Amino acid sequence: MAASHTLPHSQGIRKSGVLVLTGFGIRVQVSAGHLLAHDGIADERRTIRLPRVGHGLCRLVIIGSDGFITLEALRWISGVGASFLMLDRRGKVLVVTGPVSPSDARLRRAQALALGDGTALKISKELISQKLAGQELLARDMLHDSATADAIARFRGELPSADGIESVRLIEAQAAKAYWQAWADVPVHWPCKDEKRIPAHWKRFGSRISPLTHSPRLASSPPNALLNFLYGILESEARLSAVAMGLDPGIGCLHVDTPNRDSLACDIMEVCRAKVDGFVLNWLQCEPLRKSDFWEDRNGNCRIASSLAIKLCETADTWRKLVAPVAEYVAHTFWQTTSRSNRTKLPATNITQTRRRLAKGGSVSLPSPALPKLQRLCRTCGVPLAHGQSHCANCARPEARKRMIAVARLGRMATHTPEAEALRAATQRQQVAARKAWQPSDKPDWLTKQFYAEKVQPRLAALRNSAIASALTVSMPYAAEIRAGRRRPHPRHWRALAELAGVSSDSLKSN
Repeated sequence: MAASHTLPHSQGIRKSGVLVLTGFGIRVQVSAGHLLAHDGIADERRTIRLPRVGHGLCRLVIIGSDGFITLEALRWISGVGASFLMLDRRGKVLVVTGPVSPSDARLRRAQALALGDGTALKISKELISQKLAGQELLARDMLHDSATADAIARFRGELPSADGIESVRLIEAQAAKAYWQAWADVPVHWPCKDEKRIPAHWKRFGSRISPLTHSPRLASSPPNALLNFLYGILESEARLSAVAMGLDPGIGCLHVDTPNRDSLACDIMEVCRAKVDGFVLNWLQCEPLRKSDFWEDRNGNCRIASSLAIKLCETADTWRKLVAPVAEYVAHTFWQTTSRSNRTKLPATNITQTRRRLAKGGSVSLPSPALPKLQRLCRTCGVPLAHGQSHCANCARPEARKRMIAVARLGRMATHTPEAEALRAATQRQQVAARKAWQPSDKPDWLTKQFYAEKVQPRLAALRNSAIASALTVSMPYAAEIRAGRRRPHPRHWRALAELAGVSSDSLKSN
């Protein structure tokens, strides 16, 4: 029988409030008023037990399609105000359900008529305008591609004059083509040990269009697989936000009606796509990916390992905060097209709590949620690291040795430039001239070789190298050699060193 261990709910759910179940034979049921979740693979099984009070659950996410969830468990999840999401292992949204939402037929009727009265065009222009603004900012600040950013800005400037949904779609498609072309040469970093084990097309972003489907679906590279998975999570959060506002997530404005697709959820998530893109791009620019987090299917489809998929699902709370104000904007815009008697009472802002903040004297604008933090990995072996490190303890020593060799090489190159050679030659000429000009009679008779070795040299240890170098007009390395006693300077320097050390003929007399 497979081994299993029970985890307290504080270990099963992190600060994000997202509980992710993956593996085979997943079971979610209720026992003695507690929600019991079983997941895992083979002998790596776990059981998580959540009470009704203090559970901390906001999202229950299941990745996979092997197992079951009882009706009582769904009722338990709804009763505590949480949501249930089911994704396949490619990140496609299979099931999304949340708590019971307000229902107003007048709002849904206005949504259904939006394509005919111009409201859909107004909403589409605003959503795509915000999306292109985010893409322009990302291209300018993170990709450092001013030409692409300017092109996207020009396309955005054409939106106000668009006379139909088709025109908005065309502008968005043209901007997307320029935007993703700027991503093509973004390098994908891997730990040194994984470099030889990954396909060549995994080392750069490449095309957003997969050669397997001629669309973004079934990604063939890790960055595109990350985007697809996070877009799936974003879509589920957009659907939940739309339903929470009393909207029908299937009746969209910009996206055409398609079976088995929530077009309005796809519309709402357009604004937040650039945030997801920025999260993935920052990941690619700052941290390496690990081969163990990805694997290639027989048809070339790049798939994400369960451990990484769990971490990606835990970012759901960030995307929820981003799509919430967009869903409220769409609902309020639909509501403005209803009869005048209904406009006096806008739909509730229950997902952003805007009105409650205003009643308490708060601000209308919502604080922008911080993007999830990236996990630092060793750039040589790929093991997780603490904050601020770039290599683990085992890899740090050889890396430090390589850096020291590189620095020494640069130092040797710098000391052999024509300028450095000229300075060194000038210094040597000065020293040779000083030695020739010096006469032994210039040295006091008491300052003998023995006196220097016994009285002067021991006291030099208390001096600074800089003081010795300044007094003798020599280099710092040579001053350090003199101070340590490894080098004995020319007799013409003995008197200056004796004075610097506080030694005189009086000390000789006292002895």
